[in-house]
Amino acid sequence: MFLQLVVVLLKTLQLQSLMYVGVDSLQNLLSMCHDVLEELEARFIQDEYPQMFKVIFPLLRKLSLSLPECEWIFDEYEVDTPCLEYLKLEDWNKIRWLFKKNMSSLSEAYVHVESHALESVVGLVTSVKHLTVCSEVEVDMDVYHGGDAFVFYQLEHLELCVCKDDSLNLLAQFLKDSPNLGVLDISILDCHGDIKTDDLFAWYQLICVPECILPSLRDFNLSRYNWETARDRDIAVYILRNAPNLRTATFSFDTDVPNLEILKMELTHSAPASSTCELLFLESQSES
Repeated sequence: MFLQLVVVLLKTLQLQSLMYVGVDSLQNLLSMCHDVLEELEARFIQDEYPQMFKVIFPLLRKLSLSLPECEWIFDEYEVDTPCLEYLKLEDWNKIRWLFKKNMSSLSEAYVHVESHALESVVGLVTSVKHLTVCSEVEVDMDVYHGGDAFVFYQLEHLELCVCKDDSLNLLAQFLKDSPNLGVLDISILDCHGDIKTDDLFAWYQLICVPECILPSLRDFNLSRYNWETARDRDIAVYILRNAPNLRTATFSFDTDVPNLEILKMELTHSAPASSTCELLFLESQSES
């Protein structure tokens, strides 16, 4: 009786190593606290039976979902959380997400998904102020796969993880779609391994970014980056030369980066568009 009362009043819950056993398995597990649960973290493990998957909680404010790569494909992911304020989604499956209601209160999102799922997820996070993205899109491929584009009118802080082969090809799209972007972080997120960015970065996409977009940018951070090619330096120079109101640009280096002092000099003399921009160079010992 006491345990039942605790579950009924439960507002925060963390679940690890869950298995897929049916379309309503999560709902049934948490049915007693369905109407009061506000924070949920669920990490699944692979199971052998393909199932539909639902998350329906009317008062949920914070949701973290981690779904491993499976050999089979889900029929559907369905999410109905109209009061959600924070979303963390890690999904290594090639599937589109179905969100039943507009989540107008969503202000922060962490999205780590395969490129095939990116469009359906991007469509639900257009209201966020802080967005972290780890995904990729091939050169000459449309992020939205030919569908309608989205505009992030409220997005102020974008963190782009560049651990995948084609991660940087997302940069131009997000710059064009974020007219009020104030902070841009380009890095490799913790536990995402060494950089694998392909040399086929689509520079022409950045050239097409409207000049009226970058004046909103105030802070630019480039960290956990390999700096091994001219392209790596050129991305930094592009931002510096096209952000006239930039206040700070912070570059983090491992101490074993080749020709580090020359690289610093090139960035310093790159003719930033902002005469008041402060360039900060941070060095750290390589973990390898």
